[in-house]
Amino acid sequence: MDQARYSHSVTAATANPTERATFIRRTYVHLALAIIAFAGIEAMLLSSPMAEGLIQKMLGGKYTWLIVLGCFMGVSYLADNLARSRANPGMQYLGLGLFVVAEAIVFLPMLYIAIQYTGSGDIVTTAALMTLLLVAGLTATVFITRKDFSFMGNILAIGGLLALGAIVIGIFTGYSLGLWFSVIMVGFAAGSILYTTSNILHHYRTDEHVAAALSLFASVAMLFWYILRILLAFANRD
Repeated sequence: MDQARYSHSVTAATANPTERATFIRRTYVHLALAIIAFAGIEAMLLSSPMAEGLIQKMLGGKYTWLIVLGCFMGVSYLADNLARSRANPGMQYLGLGLFVVAEAIVFLPMLYIAIQYTGSGDIVTTAALMTLLLVAGLTATVFITRKDFSFMGNILAIGGLLALGAIVIGIFTGYSLGLWFSVIMVGFAAGSILYTTSNILHHYRTDEHVAAALSLFASVAMLFWYILRILLAFANRD
């Protein structure tokens, strides 16, 4: 039955209005569940007595953090492939869940530092609200204009490689990428959200709601990461 459903799937752009609406609703429900799961896992990690020890190991040296990032990239690649699997819906959810857990672990040191530095979670809450507002604005832009931003794919791919190269060089040299890099990456993440949202309207198949949610969650998490970095940079100046 699943094989038959997948073999007859169409893109959202060519689907009938009911199928398209169902696909979009499922995508954003899964995105919301991924965000809730991320917040829950992060809360458990931060409240765990092992949190400080895990963070010290993750930040134990520049090469340690490079290994952490390398593992995260490997897990992300695996999770994305699982989420795009057409043979088994269970594997799709495994991919999404795996990616959410990986994001929560990578975020742990920065969220811990943010909370310890400010003495409360206010700065994290502010970053989260700013992220949600920006995502809402970008999403509305795509849905209102119906513009196809797929032309941004190659630009984002090249930009992603350049950003990764800068991060790796920064880790090896110990050079801080600074505030302006975070500002640029906020723009990059915003572009990724426009691109993914546009693909949801025009290019994803109606059976790819899990993969679409994972891709969108990755962009939202990146936006949150760099907005929080900017807020922390300003907090350090006070």
